[in-house]
Amino acid sequence: MGLDRRRFLGAVGVGTGLLMTEGVARADESGGRAEIRAYLGTYTSWAGGGTGLGLGAYDPGTGRLRVTGVVPDVPNPSFVIDAGRWVYAVNEKADGEVTALAVGPDGVPKVVGSRSTGGADPCHLALHQGFLLSANYSSGSVAVHPVLPEGGLGERTDLVVHSGAGPDPDRQEGPHAHQVLADPTGEFVLAVDLGTDSVYSYRLSREGKLTSAATARVHAGAGPRHLAFHPSGKHAYIANELDSTIVVAGYDRGVLTPGQKVSTLPAGAPTTPRNYPAEIVVSPDGRFAYLSNRGHDSVAVFAVERGGAALRLVEATPVGGKFPRHIALDASGRFLLAANQNSDTITTFEVDRSTGKLRLTSTSAAPIPVCVALTR
Repeated sequence: MGLDRRRFLGAVGVGTGLLMTEGVARADESGGRAEIRAYLGTYTSWAGGGTGLGLGAYDPGTGRLRVTGVVPDVPNPSFVIDAGRWVYAVNEKADGEVTALAVGPDGVPKVVGSRSTGGADPCHLALHQGFLLSANYSSGSVAVHPVLPEGGLGERTDLVVHSGAGPDPDRQEGPHAHQVLADPTGEFVLAVDLGTDSVYSYRLSREGKLTSAATARVHAGAGPRHLAFHPSGKHAYIANELDSTIVVAGYDRGVLTPGQKVSTLPAGAPTTPRNYPAEIVVSPDGRFAYLSNRGHDSVAVFAVERGGAALRLVEATPVGGKFPRHIALDASGRFLLAANQNSDTITTFEVDRSTGKLRLTSTSAAPIPVCVALTR
């Protein structure tokens, strides 16, 4: 499993990658708009993949993204987060690591160092209360590293290993932690585990130790991958990779209560190729939610109803590429970007604020893009 599983899911339709050599993001010379930096995750161990952590420039006025460079020697940076003067990336490999990069005065990140996650194939990161937390997919564990005063990473302070399995023998033979994030209050840390059909809640101590607070189980065989909170903090939406559903859950002080289950696909959608939901995001005003469908190759648009307690599928917009893994809304909520793993493209959509619907506006080339992170 692990990276082999990811190779299998991403194998069809991967073309020749684009080598990123232009350099750091810079001001848009033609339009005069102030661009912001973007970081692009990829797989460096795959044929046609990137050569390190990708760099880009994003125009918040038009939603256009252009690839500008690469930071070499960052292996398999499949997920990356921006922290201002620092950038953190997973190294998704059997001997998993997380890498810290310092952003220099020229805007170019430079590798400062890496730390072992104590697990295999880390695929997600979160910063919380002075610590960097990472989810190890293949070993089903969550690692904790302190962020040092200057921004680098200290030795691991904790490693929590999940246990259990699910009914899918190919994907749920054991635990597979796929996401770790803090709740809106900052009081709890949640870990979404695809292999055990569970979301685990923890408290994080000042010493960097995780203690169990609660466990929520979704329906068997769902394969929960990621979740996103409604801005109210009272509801969360759990995206399930294995059966193309979202579960709406109530939330209160670390406790998720699963409720409504809604399909991520429109009625009558083809059953082949198999669909694998990936990322879920919520608009800043809390009126809409968006989910990437890999296989159906669409972005599902949901209207948020009953104050966040219900979702209604509005449409599934063709993504303009293949196998959209990661999607992200920019800070304004005006544009949505989709990283299309199997077509080597990142597509940008303008969001209709009244209906939530999406309109494709631009396409950029990038080698096996699996994450796009915009600076704030």
